[in-house]
Amino acid sequence: MSGSLVVRCPAKVNLWLRVLDRRADGYHTLDTLFQAIELWDRIEAETADNDAPPLTLTTDHPELPVDGSNLVARAVEALRRRFPDAARPVRMRLLKRIPLQGGLGGGSSNAAGALRLLTRLWNLSVEEPVLHEVARELGADVPFFLVGGAARGRGRGDRIEAVAAAPRRWLVLGLPPFGVPTAEAFDALSGLLTLPEIGDSFPDLRGGKWPLVKDLSALVNDLEQPVFSRWPDLGVFCDELRRHGAQHAMLSGSGSTVFGLFDEGPAAKRAADALREWGAKDERFRGWSVVPTTTTSQGVVFESGGRV
Repeated sequence: MSGSLVVRCPAKVNLWLRVLDRRADGYHTLDTLFQAIELWDRIEAETADNDAPPLTLTTDHPELPVDGSNLVARAVEALRRRFPDAARPVRMRLLKRIPLQGGLGGGSSNAAGALRLLTRLWNLSVEEPVLHEVARELGADVPFFLVGGAARGRGRGDRIEAVAAAPRRWLVLGLPPFGVPTAEAFDALSGLLTLPEIGDSFPDLRGGKWPLVKDLSALVNDLEQPVFSRWPDLGVFCDELRRHGAQHAMLSGSGSTVFGLFDEGPAAKRAADALREWGAKDERFRGWSVVPTTTTSQGVVFESGGRV
């Protein structure tokens, strides 16, 4: 798509995830700390002729639908309804690198990327609170990717409070060849919900402080126990991450991705190499990908000043 606008859409991990209760609308009340990481999808977009379909969406991922169920398509439709006079037909191509149903927020990040693209393609003068309102309609994680870096999410996870950038950290991701549907993860949590008052124990974020630099024991995910009970290989991989030097290892979001935190890049790379070798010898972990990466202070970002 020569001359198109291009955005890069990061993945995320959850460094803290407490599930406080179930709301009347069926969603859960969450208290979470998002952290964007250096694993990116890419969306190319350009306007089309007026007689073209409202959206022509293509992707390089063979299992990803490109109909109205895709979050990119839903983002285009949501903004089209909000600004019908400015809307024009668009063509978008989505290049996927973030696994599906991996707990890394790829679909939500893509939706945020589409919103950013359309504000430029349609020359919209949209204030950030309005864009965040549209993002919340699309999904609980979508507003985070408009902010990026590290941020606390409350409510459904969609009430975002940016946190000052933490020191760079290295991660090793364990990416299984299967996903964990979010609904199944929360169903598995039945009867294990955190008491509401525990939300008050979240480390102090006042003044934009990032509190978990030294005390990694504070990192917790309430979905981990029920998910590991149904998909025990995920827990085994976390144990191996620790055995190979991770200071802390845990499930991201509802899974299926697990990750370990490392202080230094060389240590993360050595662990990733060793885990690939170990996994190749164990039939349970054949087909897994092991990816070393780092945290990033960015959310959705335009490439090359916006155009390529």
